Amino acid sequence: MNEITISSFSDLVEKLFDKSWDPKIKRFRSHYVFRGLSDESYQLKTTLMRLGGNYAEMEKHLLRNFRKFAHRDVVPQDSIWNWLSLAEHHSLPTRLLDWTFSPLIAAHFATCDVEKFNVNGAIWCVDFIANRELLPTKLKSLLKKEGGFALTVEMLNKAAKSLDEFDALSRSKFVAFFEPPSLDERIVNQHALFSVMSNPRALLDDWLKKHPFLYRKIIIPASLKWEIRDKLDKANITERVLFPGLDGLSSWLKRHYTPSF
Repeated sequence: MNEITISSFSDLVEKLFDKSWDPKIKRFRSHYVFRGLSDESYQLKTTLMRLGGNYAEMEKHLLRNFRKFAHRDVVPQDSIWNWLSLAEHHSLPTRLLDWTFSPLIAAHFATCDVEKFNVNGAIWCVDFIANRELLPTKLKSLLKKEGGFALTVEMLNKAAKSLDEFDALSRSKFVAFFEPPSLDERIVNQHALFSVMSNPRALLDDWLKKHPFLYRKIIIPASLKWEIRDKLDKANITERVLFPGLDGLSSWLKRHYTPSF
């Protein structure tokens, strides 16, 4: 089964770290990446999709104007992948989705919205190592040559200088996971990476359902959210750490002092 409903905090931890043992290196190194959602009914929609209208046609205009008006020294190198990472990081609608290597950080995002404590949350878990076998030949060759664990913006830039070139790497739809540059402490602290699909209209949910061996979806019952939330706070998995600065501090304090229902 791809959907698993947990029964306790310890059950959540067990399910999140399931299949972490890597016999090749004899270490506990999970092949999964994670995305936490406060409502299990939410789809894996990008911010570009949520823009509505003819959003796919707006993508190039959004990025062109972001590059035009932003300071040139805000990216380490003038590549579309650096600009796209920066744009996503600053809430511009893009075709990227945020993920994390950390299962507990994903659990944070599934339980940080107290207004959603009356509905089940979810954590999507995707085997990004297995997904590498579904990448276009050019991207697989770069990973093999570099000996990389995950794609980087430098690798993507070698394979495709533009999103049109990226989309043309394969006739079939595919998804690539890549690590963004360490733009600031937020990306570092969230142990972040992005997914990008080869078509701005492609919904990752639909693609994953055609490749069920790649993913699990862990359902967090609404009745467990307060317990999980409090235990994550005790483990210092909070907005104060994940969003360094006064905004993160304020978000953490507001939630921390919200009375339970």
